[in-house]
Amino acid sequence: MADTNNWNEQVINEFRANGGKVGGPFEGAYMVLVTSIGAKSGQPRTTPLVYLPDGERILIFASKAGAPTNPDWYYNLRANPEATVEVGTETFKAKASEITGKERDELYARQVSIAPGFGDYEKKTTRKIPVIALERI
Repeated sequence: MADTNNWNEQVINEFRANGGKVGGPFEGAYMVLVTSIGAKSGQPRTTPLVYLPDGERILIFASKAGAPTNPDWYYNLRANPEATVEVGTETFKAKASEITGKERDELYARQVSIAPGFGDYEKKTTRKIPVIALERI
């Protein structure tokens, strides 16, 4: 967990220092920082994520690189759906909601067409990877 936290901290720092742009494996990807309130701790937790723009919505994917469990931020947003979102140099409050059914499947397929690694994540796990919409409030 410490390695993941250190990695995330480096990405967060790079994101904030460069107006929302990061290099390395995320070069050219749509990146967002989502600060949610910990479901158990009650403490703010910031997570860098790849997202898919969808009109006024920002779509994020609880892939956890194909791990068998959902990421912590998913449970945080389910328990406390209001989050702070950073895109580029803009920061705003958003409400998270899970997308299910046919719409989820279509949106996930769209993400795979843009970022094929998300297809690999889906193949590595037996769970259905949740798709979360963040909408400005």
